[in-house]
Amino acid sequence: MSRGEDPVDDLKVTAPKTWATGAPAVGHALQYSLSQTSPRRTALTLLNLNQGKGIDCPGCAWPDPDPKHRPMNEYCENGAKHVNDEATSRRVTREFFQQHSVSELDEKSDYWLNQQGRLTEPMVKRSDSDFYEPISWDDALDLLAAELRALNSPNEALFYTSGRVSNEAAFLLQLFARAYGTNNLPDCSNMCHESSGSAMQETLGVGKGTVSLDDLHHCDLIFVIGQNPGTNHPRMLTALERAKHNGGEVVAVNPLPEAGLMRFKNPQKVRGVLGRGTAIADQFLQIRPGGDLALFKALNLLLLEAEDAAPGTVLDHEFIRTHTTRFKEFARQARELSWDEVHAATGLTRAEMEQVRDRVLASNSVIACWAMGLTQQKHGVATIREIVNFLMLRGNIGKPGAGACPVRGHSNVQGDRTMGIWERVPQSFLDSLEAEFGFAPPKEHGWDSVDSIRAMLDGRARFFLGVAGNFVRATPDSEVTEKAMRQCRLTAHISTKLNRSHTVCGETALILPTLGRSDRDVQGGVEQFVTVEDSMSMVHASFGRLEPASEALLSEVAILSRLARRTLGEDPAIPWEEFEANYDAIRDRISRVVPDFEDFNRRVADPAGFTLPNPVNSGDFRTPSGKAVFSSNDFEWLAAPDGYLVLQSLRSHDQWNTIPYANDDRYRGIHDARRVVMVNPADLDELGIADRSAVDLVSVWHDGVERRAPNFRVVAYPAARGSAAAYYPETNVLVPLDSVADVSNTPTSKGVIVRLEPVAGQD
Repeated sequence: MSRGEDPVDDLKVTAPKTWATGAPAVGHALQYSLSQTSPRRTALTLLNLNQGKGIDCPGCAWPDPDPKHRPMNEYCENGAKHVNDEATSRRVTREFFQQHSVSELDEKSDYWLNQQGRLTEPMVKRSDSDFYEPISWDDALDLLAAELRALNSPNEALFYTSGRVSNEAAFLLQLFARAYGTNNLPDCSNMCHESSGSAMQETLGVGKGTVSLDDLHHCDLIFVIGQNPGTNHPRMLTALERAKHNGGEVVAVNPLPEAGLMRFKNPQKVRGVLGRGTAIADQFLQIRPGGDLALFKALNLLLLEAEDAAPGTVLDHEFIRTHTTRFKEFARQARELSWDEVHAATGLTRAEMEQVRDRVLASNSVIACWAMGLTQQKHGVATIREIVNFLMLRGNIGKPGAGACPVRGHSNVQGDRTMGIWERVPQSFLDSLEAEFGFAPPKEHGWDSVDSIRAMLDGRARFFLGVAGNFVRATPDSEVTEKAMRQCRLTAHISTKLNRSHTVCGETALILPTLGRSDRDVQGGVEQFVTVEDSMSMVHASFGRLEPASEALLSEVAILSRLARRTLGEDPAIPWEEFEANYDAIRDRISRVVPDFEDFNRRVADPAGFTLPNPVNSGDFRTPSGKAVFSSNDFEWLAAPDGYLVLQSLRSHDQWNTIPYANDDRYRGIHDARRVVMVNPADLDELGIADRSAVDLVSVWHDGVERRAPNFRVVAYPAARGSAAAYYPETNVLVPLDSVADVSNTPTSKGVIVRLEPVAGQD
């Protein structure tokens, strides 16, 4: 396959793998890396990846081990592919845009767009043109600033960011937006882990996980719920392997069996290359999509009943009495549970759940890990609240080896939120900004990602600036989202590579090419570094090591600083020029604005970085009552009518977020195709649909609109009964904009009711 071509769509199916990683993962990582760049650049990126004074992996947010015990190859297959996808030697030049109109590019696949390479200079699409053309940095930034100044209200502007952005750039973006006059700061958290933050803030008083990597290593029992570590954060498997070797157990809860949770072959150990590796999950609960709330309500009832049978031996009464409130209300509701409804919602037997209860009773410490399999459900917030109930019953909050562990996907999505990228940031944060910079930030809450799409549709938002990410392909209801973006007067994207958000654009559109995480960033002759925060609240530095893809590239910090000066004018209280010249100046201000970042520059000079304190682990619950809150969550679950299935969207193994690197998903045995839908063979028999047949996926919603994803191939697969699974972003079109999680407003990509409609004339 030559550059510029899509992989051949020619479905082949093999048996799903029963183990993950090992030597094949190393081979695939090198194969993809060397297809993108030279052996020298590949070696340079990989030897520096996740090392002290090296490149923080721009993939997932899994934490790094202590530098004293960190291997030289502290990266996974997908991290290696992702960093070398960014380090590619391919370039997108002005000649490329002369050859391809925007309309033509919009017909290309996500894979094809990404494979063209790194962007090299600013480009503009004028309102009367269908082509991007070169524009100078000064003219591009002047155009943006003029558009911002011409808006009727600052709230007509949207400032979006993804989790790839550094702490420094994120802090400047929110500072610029608020100095301009709006809290419209939608971000990728709105579409992935907002449900985690909502539930944990309400119950524990903190929106972040409460555990460390060391806690995982020494935990007795780890729940891995609604996540696939083998693909989405493979370095987690190393932590699970260590926990198993220390005597811990793992319970996996997921609608699909995942290879990484069956057996892990660690490629850095002889037994991982030549031996059988390590079995990970001691018990697999194959749950129906949306049944997790019922599962944890059932487990909580079983624990209460075990306490009834042996008073004083099951629950941690001291923790409950001293540190929690509303236990009696929770317990009263818990006892009203119907086991028939639990079985219908979960597809699990009572015996399976009693086996889990027995594991819990035999464990002194329990950690619950989860990802988007929970957060992207309609009842995701209630489910996570119920998990917090589960942990609190036996005091598994705030003690070593125990706690809540939401596993973030994007490399600095947690850091973005810490830096103030939030449409509903607390007033205390705004007060600190005002004290530091001398302006009054707006108090009115802004729009999250879903509400931003609504605002663009309604004409209430006319300007969109995206910093990293691929908003068009990350969002739900694809046709609606694309219509919304095209109604903007101006859209602009600060990007490293070409993606769909550059082809679905406003009347006027700008591409602003920026340095990647792997690129050296030199300002005023001095090499700069940036910082990130991982899933477990560790903050550390990242240094680019490659020569930039083009001399015309600017850093995100430089672009935002220059845009702010042009839009807001010179203001000595906000020294944008100083920020651009020396990132230490940004970190000095962060240290005075953001809680727990005191003496930022000195502390981050340590190669290990530093850990942000979690008040929960000191018994400090920052809720209105000052205590952790037991919640009473109504029993709800997603039931598909006869003839329909509950669809969950997911990544293939050869994919990073919205961008596929190949048409394969080798752990699931899917090759050379992405438009596939995986369904249990028994469900296919009931529906009268043949394996490998062609179908359209049609979602139904109470707005009466049928949303259709055409031409998928059915693959008989050991999925949970009543469910289906298919890849995003191809299935984003099926998720209605108004189908969101209660409280968090997160799109329900893990719970879409669909029917499979055979395609006439195909087999």
